[in-house]
Amino acid sequence: MKISVLTPTYNRASLLKNLYNSLVKNSKYGIEIEWLIMDDGSVDDTKTIIEGFEENDNLEIRYFYQENQGKMVAINKLVDIATGDLIVDCDSDDYFTHDAFKIIGQAYEENKDEKNIYALCFLKYDQDGNNIGNEFKEKKTTMFDLYFKEGETGEKALVFFSDIRKKYKHELENNEKFVTEARMYHKMDEKYKMICINKEIMICEYQKDGYTKNIMKQFKENPKGYFKYFQEILTKHNMKGVTFKKRLYVIKHYILFTTLTKNKRILKGVKGLFNKFLIILLYIPGSFMTNISLK
Repeated sequence: MKISVLTPTYNRASLLKNLYNSLVKNSKYGIEIEWLIMDDGSVDDTKTIIEGFEENDNLEIRYFYQENQGKMVAINKLVDIATGDLIVDCDSDDYFTHDAFKIIGQAYEENKDEKNIYALCFLKYDQDGNNIGNEFKEKKTTMFDLYFKEGETGEKALVFFSDIRKKYKHELENNEKFVTEARMYHKMDEKYKMICINKEIMICEYQKDGYTKNIMKQFKENPKGYFKYFQEILTKHNMKGVTFKKRLYVIKHYILFTTLTKNKRILKGVKGLFNKFLIILLYIPGSFMTNISLK
């Protein structure tokens, strides 16, 4: 078995050593590891640092460079290049637990013959040993159901089956550089499901300049992709069973991005009278608050 680890990076030379060390530790389990790194135009010594990393019989390191095209383009390119049976994205500020690949290998052997499965879904922990979110309630589910119906919170670590993952791309709108990964996941949900495993495989340390810390900046710079994401939820998904809290979350963000993109056809294609009622009820105050925040 072979696992392709995909890492987009930008000016994170000082952090990559943690991820490298975790891959070296996991290489002892006899699983072939391919670490593919896409440098998105770094101006620090990222390339030099990576060139100093040593490979071994089970760890191959491949470095690529692109000029500031963003995380999603980087991942799309690395997916095309990946040759592993499994694919896992790992940001430059994340790293694997000491036994992550042992856990992944066991889970793969137990579930590799399951039909219509696109990923194995594991837990992420922070550096203080806390679960980033909740444990899973269901073993087999979709990403949409996990977060919108089952009450899951926080980030998860997805290990994709390569043959299915390679069929999908992160879709970007109008030359934007970022879109939520969930947009692609929800499209995978239409045909496939995930196997959820209550074991941690990844440690996360959020950075001050990271995507999560600067979410409002991401919203303003990439509104069209986010608009399409929330529009697709309201026009394509069956909202039966979605918690009211999550339904309200979708409506509020849909209004936010209709305002940012100046889209006036707010009810076009929206399913469900209740959803339409909430949009009409909240549109004026939501749009007003969005404009105030922009100023």
